[in-house]
Amino acid sequence: IALLIFRDLPDNPAVEWDTQLLATLVLKHIEAKNINLVVTFDAGGVSGHANHVSLYTAVRYIFILFLCVGCRVLVLESVNLFRKYISFLDVLISCLLPRDALFILTEEETEQAKRAMRCHRSQLLWFRQLYLLFSRYLVVNSLRLL
Repeated sequence: IALLIFRDLPDNPAVEWDTQLLATLVLKHIEAKNINLVVTFDAGGVSGHANHVSLYTAVRYIFILFLCVGCRVLVLESVNLFRKYISFLDVLISCLLPRDALFILTEEETEQAKRAMRCHRSQLLWFRQLYLLFSRYLVVNSLRLL
């Protein structure tokens, strides 16, 4: 079954995943682990990444179709390119705008997130180096309830 998942759900920013397959896998996990909070991407997928958008679509599908009682969904807000790369300067903007949850990372948490990203050398393309330096998502994350 794992081989099927890797083939049908490739890690590729240009590939949209099958909504029903992904929804089935996510719902099984929610039920098996008795999960009461799901955090995922919003419809913009933060950077338009098709896998991220697919995940949002599948989670939304689950919660509209199955009305998972006792489980809530928070979606990470996609912001425009300017806000995405102004790092800690976006904290003020994020504090002023409506949202359901706001997470502001400490300096130690930001460094931990950077170390975690550096562990995935194959993912560290040139633009992700810029991400490590300037992304607001390493400092502040605003979320909305689905």
